Amino acid sequence: MEIILKEEIGGKTLSIQTGKVAKQASGSVVVQYGDTVVLVTVVSTHDARPGDFVPLTVEYQEKIYAAGRIPGNYFRREIGRPSEKETLTARLIDRPMRPLFPKSYRFETQVIATVLSMDQENDADTLAMVGASAALHLSDIPFAGPIAAVRVARIDGQFRVNPAITELDLCDINIIVAGSKTGVVMVEGGSGVVSEDDMIEAIFFGHRALQPLIDLQIKLRETHGAPKRAFVPPVVDAEFVAKVEALAAGPLREALLIPQKIERYAAARVAKHGVIEALGEEYADRREQVVGIIESLKRRILRDLILIEGRRVDGRRFDEVRPITCEVGILPRPHGSALFTRGETQVLGVLTLGSGQDEQRVETLSGEEFRPFMLHYNFPPYSVGEAKRISGPSRRDIGHGGLSTRAIEKILPDKEKFDYTIRLVSEVLESNGSSSMGTVCACCLALMDGGVPIKAPVAGIAMGLVSEVDKTVVLSDILGDEDHAGDMDFKVTGTEAGITALQMDIKIHELSREILTKALEQARQGRIHILGRMLAALAAPRPEISPYAPTITTITIHPDKIREVIGQGGKTIRAIQSQTNTVIQIEDSGQVKIAAFSKQEAEAALELVRQITADPEVGAIYEGTVVKITDFGAFVNILPGTDGLVHISQLANHRVTKVSDVVKEGDKLKVKVLEVGRDGKIRLSHKALLEEGDGQTHR
Repeated sequence: MEIILKEEIGGKTLSIQTGKVAKQASGSVVVQYGDTVVLVTVVSTHDARPGDFVPLTVEYQEKIYAAGRIPGNYFRREIGRPSEKETLTARLIDRPMRPLFPKSYRFETQVIATVLSMDQENDADTLAMVGASAALHLSDIPFAGPIAAVRVARIDGQFRVNPAITELDLCDINIIVAGSKTGVVMVEGGSGVVSEDDMIEAIFFGHRALQPLIDLQIKLRETHGAPKRAFVPPVVDAEFVAKVEALAAGPLREALLIPQKIERYAAARVAKHGVIEALGEEYADRREQVVGIIESLKRRILRDLILIEGRRVDGRRFDEVRPITCEVGILPRPHGSALFTRGETQVLGVLTLGSGQDEQRVETLSGEEFRPFMLHYNFPPYSVGEAKRISGPSRRDIGHGGLSTRAIEKILPDKEKFDYTIRLVSEVLESNGSSSMGTVCACCLALMDGGVPIKAPVAGIAMGLVSEVDKTVVLSDILGDEDHAGDMDFKVTGTEAGITALQMDIKIHELSREILTKALEQARQGRIHILGRMLAALAAPRPEISPYAPTITTITIHPDKIREVIGQGGKTIRAIQSQTNTVIQIEDSGQVKIAAFSKQEAEAALELVRQITADPEVGAIYEGTVVKITDFGAFVNILPGTDGLVHISQLANHRVTKVSDVVKEGDKLKVKVLEVGRDGKIRLSHKALLEEGDGQTHR
């Protein structure tokens, strides 16, 4: 039976419909906000699969038909690789949902969110998140929800819920907050430079705003929810677990106290193999189980070290940042470069500057976007000592690149001051936690090394959490092991003055305001420390860009002259570009941008454009070409696209009876401008120059 429930959110109606479409799925809903409509379905198999993690996959699909358009490239856009927006939104849906499944749930589960209609005003990302929770909550799948999500923006000092897409350019805070009835479960977004206090207020404003959406899902389940399937966690052989732990505890603890990652992992492998060997062939068929027990024990030892013994793997204080080294200008040809090393995490940041034609063109449901700033994150397998096939960027890579992009884009100079397309590439060379935050630091230094006049340096730090009923510890600059064993991964970026981006994921059901406040303050202190080390390597952006970067010269011409610069079929502009080795971009406003790799080439192109667009001045002298002969005179081309008339009476200092007696088509003729009429007609004279002794004719 079909049912639709509605709730007012942010001054607009959000509806959730179920029971009408996709009824063979385990759960399905249609979420509508304005004219944006998203179908979300969930299916979970009834046969468990082997493994040690919840087999959850999330897909988010934006169909171009939703916006009433035909895609520019059907195969690439509709059935090819997901776009960056699709990938990032799929991650947004996945991250708050995954911790809410039973830890031992091993049934393949798939969430698919499909945008069916897009009104250009209301983004579909938070609708898909709400829909995923609602579909799971309605289904028979064990799920500790519901949760909900809203977008929070601050515009003119006022917090807004789910503002229109067109309003987001006006905000200084733009975050997505996901939460349960009692706490926050995920935060994602960026901001201008804002204080920690303001960000906390934004987060919990969002948490309050999403409560009606949770109530809506609860009401929906009360009337249309399916009985939850019986899920019995696998029986644990307590005796066998105790046997394995007794063999592994001592050697594993010793291994985990080794500060260096490579040595620690090697010792942990030795400990694992020692246990397997000690168990003998009697337990050969249970080796996968043994590995699982050892991994669980490893996590418990790490947590006990922190919570009970008050120590970290590498011996640092809870609020201490790892040793940092920064080097800049290490690559000779790229336009800027920096090597940032924090502990055993090392990132190479590389800057490339380009012209407007290098902007990235992206097709979205909102139309075409042109991006003058790009940041690409690469995480090769050697960075963690692995040998794997190198493929395209993973969802994780795209997610880390997206976070780093938000962190840096707010401190980039305005286009009016620095009219370049900017590309940053992060090459992770070593990783032991927090490579995305290392990316922010390395790329900021690369910008400074490349002479980009950034508004302020930015740095990032990853915060962790280990929490039990009676004790909670916040960790600064977490290691990979601390991330795996902990309960939170909270990445915060910002300048000395405030936050520019953040991303928070948790493995527990929710976080309190108190813990978030403490984590943000500790992150601020760590960020200030990191910025100090960065500025010790390079205190300010270099005064000049790299000599290998293109120079961009900008002039403005009258819009009526654009056609002349371009020429028929682009002939003129192509000739200028070929002759001067430049790239020329012309805006409808008449702004001309010339990108060149030397000042000489830029000046040559600039001069040609000026010649084409110049207006003749009365009294000016030109050497032009005779382009047409008439009975009453000769037309002379004095500037590209500009002809004037030399009347027969002005051809010589004597009486001329026939124009062709004096000049022929193709002759070079020196002329003086006598008059430029209101109608644009130009009167020229050769006679005036003859009388002045300055007239020559060349054939």
